[in-house]
Amino acid sequence: MQSEESNEIRPYVIALAGNPNVGKSTLFNALTGMRQHTGNWAGKTVESAYGQFSYNGKDIILADLPGIYSLSSESAEEKAARDFILNEKPDAVIVVCDSTCLERSLILALQIKAMGQKLILCAGMKDEAEKQNISIDLIRLSELICSPAVSISARNKSGIETLLDSLSVLISENTEEQQTELMSFDGILDDIESAVQLSEKICAETVTKPECVCDHKRKIDRIILGKYTGFPVLFLLLGLVLWITISGANYPSQWLQKGFSVLGQYLYGLMSGAPLWLSGILLDGIYKVLTWVIAVMLPPMAIFFPLFTLLEDSGFLPRIAFLLDKRFQCAGACGKQALTMWLVAIGMQKSFHLCTIL
Repeated sequence: MQSEESNEIRPYVIALAGNPNVGKSTLFNALTGMRQHTGNWAGKTVESAYGQFSYNGKDIILADLPGIYSLSSESAEEKAARDFILNEKPDAVIVVCDSTCLERSLILALQIKAMGQKLILCAGMKDEAEKQNISIDLIRLSELICSPAVSISARNKSGIETLLDSLSVLISENTEEQQTELMSFDGILDDIESAVQLSEKICAETVTKPECVCDHKRKIDRIILGKYTGFPVLFLLLGLVLWITISGANYPSQWLQKGFSVLGQYLYGLMSGAPLWLSGILLDGIYKVLTWVIAVMLPPMAIFFPLFTLLEDSGFLPRIAFLLDKRFQCAGACGKQALTMWLVAIGMQKSFHLCTIL
């Protein structure tokens, strides 16, 4: 009797998982009342954030895990999320998915389900799905994944009560999870292709989209993920973004350098009566180095990250990661690290430019 009372007193630990840019942090803020910073770029949450709230007499600790696409690759974010679920053993996992592209977001939910975790599939961005005339059969989806499925819009706080009611029921259950007779989750945790096939099979039965949207995405996938067209398109697009970033940054870099030069001459005039060692440290040292770094590095970053956001919103970044994942695994890396190398290439070019100036 005493152990049962202590179990009710202890807070429940709930993990909040999902792909980047699907509204996890917005949902975290809505549930906990905290103000964790939200952004519309991939990988915005780089470490777990914790918050606490109460519902139906239950104290709940909510852990916002890093945004990830799957648990299969070897990036730091995947390892952190996987280790948290395995080691901390949360009472349940809320997997936030993008309702406009459920087949991509569902992969993570299926892999977490394969780990034997209790989970709630939270189909977020409901308002965006409605704009695109996309409908999801939540009842059938719940049957196929053997877990509750709810639809919400965290931004508008629509569906939050339904989510909390489902969560309250789920964490109160003490029965062992039943294995589905319709689908098997065996083998999909470390086999991304099996997870993709299962996700597509489930979505084909539960998601209804306008035919024009489906045809459009199929055509894009045939080109970007094609056996013969995938890599040429990949290198062409990455090269185009690099060219736009580097070439486009030259003009604002020159404007900044000229502006800082004029400001520097004014500062030299103000410090004309100061000791040479002091003006040397402040102006020839700190000011020149700082302004050169700003002029050279700020413009490409200001161009690259908006382009990065557009590629993420269009769904191209996950396709790049999927296309390159097997190749990068041969070197002990993952497909998402191709994007890091992309950014490093820009940084190296601008660092070389900065060295020539200095």
